Amino acid sequence: MRRLPSLFLSHGSPMMALEPSPARDFLAGLSARLPRPRAILVVSAHHDAQFEGGRATVTASSAPPTIHDFSNFPQALFDMRYPAPGDPALAQRTVDLLAAQGLAVAADPDRGLDHGAWVPLSLVYPKADIPVVQLSIASHASPEWHYALGRALAPLRDEGVLLIGSGSITHNLRALFSARLPIDAPAPAWVTDFTDWVAGHMAANAVDDVLHAVERAPHGRDNHPTMDHILPLFVAMGAGTEADGLHAARLHASTTYGLLAMDVYAFGEGAARL
Repeated sequence: MRRLPSLFLSHGSPMMALEPSPARDFLAGLSARLPRPRAILVVSAHHDAQFEGGRATVTASSAPPTIHDFSNFPQALFDMRYPAPGDPALAQRTVDLLAAQGLAVAADPDRGLDHGAWVPLSLVYPKADIPVVQLSIASHASPEWHYALGRALAPLRDEGVLLIGSGSITHNLRALFSARLPIDAPAPAWVTDFTDWVAGHMAANAVDDVLHAVERAPHGRDNHPTMDHILPLFVAMGAGTEADGLHAARLHASTTYGLLAMDVYAFGEGAARL
């Protein structure tokens, strides 16, 4: 079986499921560039183990419900469902891999898929016919912990599992709500300086710098007042790191509402050919 890459998707606003945008168009065509996985493991910024006892949590339902974890959006968004099956066996495999590396993890038989998982997946795999398991971040834990989480899960890439980190390469909601920019507004320099710095250090295989981009990159804290939406990037990096480095490829770069950068990355040998 061909080794799959790992991916980082910027999921932006839940409205990406309904509103036209370059990022939406890109995600809608992404599956055609990938080998079809047998299952998907998504690490979502909206599933945070900090609030669940401080350990990683993996969904173990055979039929995970669609979670509408947002408010003040059109009814059409609340009417959407993503009825992908779960994969309890993959959930247990995930638990075993993480536990073998000394990482605290628990299975949750009831939790469903939040919008960080189902919104982008509804575009990439709209038929919802591939089993999906979701894994939490732990926003109180370090970037290195999340990178180690990904490294522990790397064997799944050889087992037909597509590992996806779903967050946002920039995520300052206070600035977003204050600015109230149109969806196609150009990005200001404080956004593009950060995303270009990350892209450059990815290309240079500077893993430690990327793990500490919020402290080291220009306007890092402006783009990430909290760490939750960049942590899935580090898991995807860890899962996709090969013996000779990241092999990072920036597959897409655009912005929505000026301030939400929608970068998509692939990691692993062959990522640049996607």
